[in-house]
Amino acid sequence: MVKLSIAPKSHADAQLTEYLETYARRIQATPPGMCPLALQLTLLQASAAQTCGKCVPCRDGLPQLAALFEKVVACQADESTLTQIKELARMVKGSSDCAIGYEAARSLLESMNTFAGEYSSHINNKVCTQDIEQTVPCETLCPAHVDIPSYIALVGEGDYAGAVNMVRKDNPFPTACAYVCEHPCESKCRRTLIDAPLNIRGIKRYAVDEAPVDTVPIPKRNPDTGRKIAVIGGGPSGLTCAYFLAQMGHAVTVFEAHKQIGGMLRYGIPAYRFPRERLDEDIQAILAVGGIEVKCEVTVDARQMKEIAETYDAVFVSIGAHVGKPLNIPGSDSKGVYSAVELLSTIGDGNYPDFTGKRVVVVGGGNVAMDCARTAVRSGAKSVGIVYRRRKEDMTALAAEVESAIAEGIDMILLAAPVSIETDEQGNCKALHMQPQLIGPVKGGRPTPVDANKDQVRIPADIVLMAVGQDIVTQPFEEYGMQAHRGAFVADEYLKAQGLENVFVGGDCQTRPATAIKAIAAGKVAARNIDEYLGYRHKLTCDVVSPEPHANDRTPMGRVDLIERPAHIRKNDFEDVELGMSLEEVKQECARCLRCDHYGCGEQEGGRVQYV
Repeated sequence: MVKLSIAPKSHADAQLTEYLETYARRIQATPPGMCPLALQLTLLQASAAQTCGKCVPCRDGLPQLAALFEKVVACQADESTLTQIKELARMVKGSSDCAIGYEAARSLLESMNTFAGEYSSHINNKVCTQDIEQTVPCETLCPAHVDIPSYIALVGEGDYAGAVNMVRKDNPFPTACAYVCEHPCESKCRRTLIDAPLNIRGIKRYAVDEAPVDTVPIPKRNPDTGRKIAVIGGGPSGLTCAYFLAQMGHAVTVFEAHKQIGGMLRYGIPAYRFPRERLDEDIQAILAVGGIEVKCEVTVDARQMKEIAETYDAVFVSIGAHVGKPLNIPGSDSKGVYSAVELLSTIGDGNYPDFTGKRVVVVGGGNVAMDCARTAVRSGAKSVGIVYRRRKEDMTALAAEVESAIAEGIDMILLAAPVSIETDEQGNCKALHMQPQLIGPVKGGRPTPVDANKDQVRIPADIVLMAVGQDIVTQPFEEYGMQAHRGAFVADEYLKAQGLENVFVGGDCQTRPATAIKAIAAGKVAARNIDEYLGYRHKLTCDVVSPEPHANDRTPMGRVDLIERPAHIRKNDFEDVELGMSLEEVKQECARCLRCDHYGCGEQEGGRVQYV
C-alpha cells in the first residue's frame, strides 16, 4: 500500500518562494541598456544553485563556469579564458544528466555568438560596448522615444493640454496611441519590481479625452526655409514626417491614394477600437501646423515618382502595406471569399458590409483577424469563427483582443489549417475544409504545426475572410529605381533609400507590417534625417516644462486596467468598446510612477538618429 503524502510547506520554503518571485520580477524588469554578460552571469549562478549534485558536470562544472565568467564580466579575462569557458561549457552541455546543466551551458554557448561584440569589447577593450548604459525604460522602449515620465507627471497635476504637447514633441498622434498603441513602453516598467507596470496608455487616453488634441494649440512653426519635400503616403508614418518637417519650416506636399488621409489608422482599424472622429482630431492638429498640402486619390506610378523626385528637394515614401495576401487553396477565388485587409479598407470610407444571417469564417490569428471577426459580429452575422493553424497562445494578436473576441461569441477553431473552399453550382462559397494540426517542434521561436493523422473537418461558411498577411505594392517604385527585398523597400540605418540621392523610405513598406507607433517612429526619424540632408539641424520645442517630481510612493498597489462595455451590448454597435479611467483612477495610477527620469538614470541625449 502506498500512502498519499503531501509535503508541508516550511517557513524556509515560503521565504524561498517569495525570494524567487522577487527575482522573477527583477528579470521581468531588466531594463534596456544592461550588459548582457552581467545577466548571463546571474543565470549561470542561479543554475549552479539549482543543481541536485548527482552528476559531476553539473555539480562541479557550473560553479567553475561561473567563476571563469566573473573574470569576463569584470573585464579581467583574455582569449585563453574564453577558450577555456567554451570547452568547459561544451563538456557540461554534452554530459549533464538533466536540463539544469544542459540548458545553462547551451545558453552560455549561444550568448557567445549572439553577443560576440560585447565579448570582444570586454576582452580587448576592457569595457562594455558604447550602447551599454542605463536609460529610462519606458522612454527607451517607446519606438518614438516619447518623454513618458514627464507627461504622466503633467496628467497627475491636471495639466492635460501640457501632457498632449509633451507627447507630440515626439509623436503627433497622441489620440491614436492612446487608443490603439500596443504599449511596448510598459514591458520593462520598473514599477514591476514593486507590483505591476503602470497603465501608460490608459493615462494618455485620459489626457486626450480631457484635452482633445485639436483644441490644444500647436507649438509655433519655424520660419519658412524655401525647401519642398514630397511625402508619398498619408498614413501615420507619412503624416508624422510631414508634421515635423513642417514644424521645421519646410513646405510639405502629401500624396495619398485613398479618399482620405490616415493610412491604416483609418483603413485598417475598425471604429469600435478607434472612433473616426478621434482620428480626425489628430489629423486636424497635424495640418494646423501650416505648410502641409494634401492631395488625395493620387496613385503615384514610376513616371510620377521620377517627376516628384526631380521637382522636390527630398521625398519620403511611406505607402504602407494595404494589399491582403492571398491563400492559394482550391476555391479561394469563389464568391464570398474576401481579403480581410480590403474589407477593413472599405469600412474606412464608411461602407459597412451587411452579413445579416451569414455564416462567417475568418482565417488567421493576428489583430486583423480579430478586427474582421468582431466587425462581422457587428454586421449581423449569424455565426463567426476564427480558424487558426496554431494554438491560442501562439496567436500574434494582442491577448486582450483575443479574449474580447471570445466574449463577443466568436468561436476559436484552433489547430486547423484550411485546405479548400467548397462551392455550390453558382460558384458561391459553401464551406471551408480544414486539416487538423499537431503542434510540433519549435522553429524560429514558435512551435510549428504539422498535419495530424485525423480526418478533414468541414465548416459551413457563406463568407470567408482571409487575414493571413499584407503585401506592399513596390513594383511602380522599383521601376523608378528603388530597391526592394522580399517585398519591402531597402533603406540604410538612416532610412535613405539604397542607391538614390534624395529619397527616404519608412513605415510598413520598409519594415513590413508592424505597429502604428513603429511607423510613427520611422516618420520622426525620416524628418530629422531629411532636415539634416537639406543642410539644417532644426531644434523643436514643446513649450512645456516637466513638473518637479514628488517623493516616490512605493506602497504596493493594484494596477488600474481599462475595462470594456459588456460584450452583449458592445457587439451590437460600432461605438467605442473601451471605457477610460476616472479622475480618481488616473490620479492613483500617475502616483505609482517612480519618475526614473529623475530618481534613476535621467534622460539621454542622442545625436544623428538611426531607426532600428
